Amino acid sequence: MYIVSACLAGIKCRYDGKDNENNDIMKLVKEGKAIPVCPEVLGGLPIPRIPCEIIEDKNGKLKVINKEGKDCTLEFLQGAQKALAIAEVVGANTAILKSKSPSCGYGKIYDGKFNGNLVDGDGITTRIFKENGIKIYTENNFTLD
Repeated sequence: MYIVSACLAGIKCRYDGKDNENNDIMKLVKEGKAIPVCPEVLGGLPIPRIPCEIIEDKNGKLKVINKEGKDCTLEFLQGAQKALAIAEVVGANTAILKSKSPSCGYGKIYDGKFNGNLVDGDGITTRIFKENGIKIYTENNFTLD
């Protein structure tokens, strides 16, 4: 069983109210092989919502802020924990997540300056999934069994 980013499964849950539909991922969901989750929505953020990015504060702590400067770290952490709970319930040990996202990004995320620049790093949900032994892929590097 896979956990997949809900936006990749065609669910309009992105910050801008759109999706990132991927036919292969939609097929996995339709076949009952994947469960779609949106950690940001699970954490209580609305659709649409103000874009968020991850920054490092002056003490070296990671925070998620929106483009207006509001701290959304708690919502991202709560959503990641709920997504992890879903993964545990369904026995998922692999996730296919949306690249570059502050929740689901893997390997590269936006730099926190809202200018489109990428830096090395993982989103909040990806970090928590990895800490709990879930293998991570993005829509750009997964292969179906």
